[in-house]
Amino acid sequence: MKKSLVNILKIGLPLGLGIFLVWYVFSKLTPADIEDIKNAFANTNYFWIGISIVLAILSHVSRAYRWKYTLEPLGIKPKFWNSFFAVMIGYLVNLAIPRLGEVSRCAVMAKYEKHSFNKLFGTVIAERVADSLILLSFIVAVVFIQFDVLYDFLVAHGIIAKFTGVKLYIILALLALGAFIGFRLLKNSTFPFFVKIRNAVYGVLEGIGAILKMKDRWKFIFHTLFIWLMYVIMFYVAFLALPDTRHVPIDGVITAFVIGGISIAVTNGGIGAYPLGIQQILLLYNVDANTGLAFGWIVWTAQTIMIIALGGLSFILMPIYNKNLNPHNYELR
Repeated sequence: MKKSLVNILKIGLPLGLGIFLVWYVFSKLTPADIEDIKNAFANTNYFWIGISIVLAILSHVSRAYRWKYTLEPLGIKPKFWNSFFAVMIGYLVNLAIPRLGEVSRCAVMAKYEKHSFNKLFGTVIAERVADSLILLSFIVAVVFIQFDVLYDFLVAHGIIAKFTGVKLYIILALLALGAFIGFRLLKNSTFPFFVKIRNAVYGVLEGIGAILKMKDRWKFIFHTLFIWLMYVIMFYVAFLALPDTRHVPIDGVITAFVIGGISIAVTNGGIGAYPLGIQQILLLYNVDANTGLAFGWIVWTAQTIMIIALGGLSFILMPIYNKNLNPHNYELR
């Protein structure tokens, strides 16, 4: 009963938060605001949005190809189309139920490639670690490069207080002390919460070790970098679609990219959170609030439609592809 309730909350809370954010933002809009947003949609150059979608598809192709480098050491050599279909199905499932995409991806691959689900799912750890390290690198870079901008933004919105001089050094010293105490607790504590975090850290370290021991580790790293390069470029070219977003500097693009990436993990596929997060960052670069909100919705909608379309097609085409590939296997069923 308790486990069922937790599972329901895991699914319901992100979706509920996303729906609430959509309602909250649009409930605050005046008729003039809505008209501004409509104009932004009308004035968008959708050629650049199309280019953005193509780049996103290239990243998904690369992700499907990268998967084989974690599977080959296990003696698994999947067909590319099965890998691609499975990846897109995983993305589609993630829109409905966050973090279930990896399970779905491995489940359909296990079904059609005739391999153990547990073996397939184990390979996801290395991918998760690699992608998490890249995202963490972006977050750290943004904090250092855009520290003044982000700090002023947080102070202006009352999220943090303004600290200067001795107060700032005291806060930094307390943070360092807290980090040290946290590290000691994480290392030695038997409290379930800290044990869970410790196991997660060990999982990350194991994932890094698996990557370093991989036969084709450089190809795996190349595809990882290529995937994230495509993510950044596809986001950047979307800024060219609106006259009011073309002037945003690259550091602003990267900051919005990071916030957008984090927001996707907050709600189902970033619904509600993604456009709002992008809007708040673009305000720092003198982009009108309504234009920034419209831009966030345009990017989110385009990418979501692409995932729904390709994910849905993958659901349909994967059994057809495998039936044509191995008709005898299907006749025996």
